Formats: sequence, structure tokens, C-alpha cells
Amino acid sequence: MAARDGLVQSTIDLVRRNGVAGTGVANLLDHSGLSRRTIYLNFPGGKSELITEATRVAGRAMTTLIETFSSNTKPEETIASFADAWKQVVESSDFLAGCPIVAAALGRSESPAAADAAGEAFDDWERTLETRLRAENIDPDTAGSLATTVIATIEGAVVMSLAKHSTEPLDRVGRHLTELVRAHIRPVGTS
Repeated sequence: MAARDGLVQSTIDLVRRNGVAGTGVANLLDHSGLSRRTIYLNFPGGKSELITEATRVAGRAMTTLIETFSSNTKPEETIASFADAWKQVVESSDFLAGCPIVAAALGRSESPAAADAAGEAFDDWERTLETRLRAENIDPDTAGSLATTVIATIEGAVVMSLAKHSTEPLDRVGRHLTELVRAHIRPVGTS
């Protein structure tokens, strides 16, 4: 199991930095320190199967992170924490690594199954955030729309931060998204 987990983690790291097309089997072998045989024993479908599994693992990890940020905090704190987590990721990679889910979504021509897994991850993130927003007495339709807006905006700000070599886009959207969500929270007992 350790070899499989190591391959998945290496794949996540490389896809975050190089995208799906830029992550080759030779790169994975060098990065993970494992043999080609290990890849095909654990992932008979090769690179595409490995990237799909890495996308699922990365997606579940972010869902867990959003759930953690959401527990016992105000929704605006959840959003601020989500934006801050991405700031740490892009800064710690010297603006070289972004979201592996976005990379998988953009790599549909190389791995359609990974792109589908990316869509499922985005759905999970939206549902998780929507559930938290609904707990704050936000209308269900509005909560769903806000969840999509938050996820799409922060993910877009990650891409912009990488391109600009600055976390300013994440700072800006984090601030404005918290204001947006706060404007839709209704006191309990109102409709």
C-alpha cells in the first residue's frame, strides 16, 4: 500500500506543477523513486488510471479540509480559511504549484476519467460548502449558487495568483466573498 500511496502523492505533486500532459511516467518514476513495474502493478491502466486516482484522492482531501474549516466557525471564516490555505500552497511552491483538480479538469484530452473525477470533486466541494451555508439560514437555492461562486472564484484566483506571482487575487476574492456570504445570512426565524 505504501508504494501505491507514494505514487498517488507524487502524481498529485507533479500534476499541480506540470499539468496532466506535462506529467509523464518517467517523471513519476524519478519523483517517486519507484519502478515502472510498481506503476503497472498498482495501476494496470497506466498513467491515466493513476492520474484519475490522484485526482480523487486530492479531491477528497480538499473536501475534508473544507469540512474541517466549516466545523464550529462562521461561513465567512470558512471562506477566509479556504483562501488562506491556497495562499500558503502557492507561496510555499514559489508560485509553481496550483490545484491538481483544475489541472485534471484541463487535461481531459490526456485523461477523460481524471477530468470526470475533477468534476466530481468540484461537486463535493460545492455540496459541502452549500450544507454549511444552509445551516446559516441561507435560502437553499442561494446557498447552492453561493457555494458555486465561492469555489469557482477561489479556484480562479489560484490560477491568477500563479500567473501574477502574487497572492493579491486570493486576498481580494477572499475579502469580497466573505462580504457576499455575510450579506445572505438571515437571522434564524426569518424567511
